[in-house]
Amino acid sequence: MRIESLRERLRSLGAKPGHEQRVLRLWSQAQPQDKGRRALEAFMPTALRNELPALVDELAGLARLQSQHPGDDGSARLLVALADGQMVETVLLPRGGLCVSTQVGCAVGCVFCMTGQSGLVRQVGSAEIVAQVALARTLRPVKKVVFMGMGEPAHNLDNVLEAIDLLGTLGNIGHKNLVFSTVGDPRVFEALPQGRVKPALALSLHTSRADLREQLLPRAPRMSPEELVQAGEAYARTTAYPIQYQWTLLEGINDGDDELAGIERLLKGKYAVLNLIPYNTVDDLPYRRPSWERAAAMARHLHRLGILTKLRHSAGQDVEGGCGQLRARAERPERPVRRVIAVQAA
Repeated sequence: MRIESLRERLRSLGAKPGHEQRVLRLWSQAQPQDKGRRALEAFMPTALRNELPALVDELAGLARLQSQHPGDDGSARLLVALADGQMVETVLLPRGGLCVSTQVGCAVGCVFCMTGQSGLVRQVGSAEIVAQVALARTLRPVKKVVFMGMGEPAHNLDNVLEAIDLLGTLGNIGHKNLVFSTVGDPRVFEALPQGRVKPALALSLHTSRADLREQLLPRAPRMSPEELVQAGEAYARTTAYPIQYQWTLLEGINDGDDELAGIERLLKGKYAVLNLIPYNTVDDLPYRRPSWERAAAMARHLHRLGILTKLRHSAGQDVEGGCGQLRARAERPERPVRRVIAVQAA
């Protein structure tokens, strides 16, 4: 379901702009539709009022909690069932963050990602994206939403931008706290500056070498690291907040001194933050995370060069919750996930 389809349905029930905004605001903020002192009968059209209970149930059914997997770091990975039975992953992050999925599966095929192994199943509608936020808000406060769960947001651009617009207005999420994560696509750099809500941008760099990037991200648009950074820098200057460059650390692949020199060449003097993210190991894949000592040494070296670098702890390491793993394990029940709680029917 798309948000625009939901708006059209509300209008068909007699909703005026104020009624429409109210329903969408309360839904996206996970508040009851009868919130407030005034009785609904006093201001809401009869047809809309009568349909509201069924609509509330339908919206709740867009994203239902299948299972919850808490991590020792305060995160919790949620396996979420959509209305048609497909499943995506949503991650509650420490300090009010939330990572949502924008596709069931993914077509980019990043070789180190479990999601990429299944290919693209279908797009996630804009209302389904917001529904993940509404579901999370029934569990804990959400102040920041990052679009870097399952899927490539650039491949579902219209739905993602529609969800961003709602969350950045009626959903009460600050624009800088909406983070659009992409492997890089020229359409992103054209579309994002035109929206009334301009999200922060996270670009998956992973290497300074064009040939290696093509191997790691085989079906990503052919933007070289230099082109990606150039486009990112332009967006950073437009929005007045820095680009986040994502670098998943893979032992023996992109954690060498040659890459440190490449990062210096690409990012020194740029309006940017580099996030070094040690790989969340997947049993079925041959990649491994480097030692924490090596990752920390890389971060220190880049700091000395004047490149703002953050060494990230991958959320949910202790629950084997790498992107796509929960969904893969749910589809192969012979491989159970550790520490599962709050199992619910789809």
